[in-house]
Amino acid sequence: MPTASRAKHKFCRRIGQCIWGDPKCPSVKRPYAAGPHGKGRRVKLSTYGELLMEKQKLKNYYAISEKQLQIAYAKAKAGTGQTHEKLFRSLEQRLDAMVFRAGFAPTIFAAKQFVNHGHILVDGKRIDRSSCLVKEGQVISIDAAKSPAIAEIAKKGNSTIPAYMEVDLENLKATLTRAPQLEEIPVSVKIMSVIEYYAR
Repeated sequence: MPTASRAKHKFCRRIGQCIWGDPKCPSVKRPYAAGPHGKGRRVKLSTYGELLMEKQKLKNYYAISEKQLQIAYAKAKAGTGQTHEKLFRSLEQRLDAMVFRAGFAPTIFAAKQFVNHGHILVDGKRIDRSSCLVKEGQVISIDAAKSPAIAEIAKKGNSTIPAYMEVDLENLKATLTRAPQLEEIPVSVKIMSVIEYYAR
């Protein structure tokens, strides 16, 4: 499991807000870095510091390792098309992100666990790789008969479904109807800053 999952909200404390919008995040009550001197650590970031911060936001949001993000960037940079668009879409269309976005899991970390433990099906086939990219038209589902506890959690989902997905919560099915547009991806990250960070 990537390091990002070990201290889920430590980064939120550092930037003063929850990157997932969780109202129960410690940063809601304590929007400053942890430690006895946390309140006094606010300093103006350099240009490099700002680029690094945006990269860290993206990495922590999807709970991936630095190596995984570097690989995603390298793939997005290759070939034709805008690198920032391809990078953002490739992260958003990861299976764990899609499970989280569909509301089947309460957090991205729970979504990773559901996938890694084999509770998630893609077009009826069991997939246990969080990094698997979901393609347009593919259906994500949960077999309630084989995973009753996970199905029960999934049916309690109350997240806002993005326009590029269709979700049938009763039957535990979600479909990626089309590729997401950048402005539709609900992640507060300046993606061009991430590209500048790796391109420097």
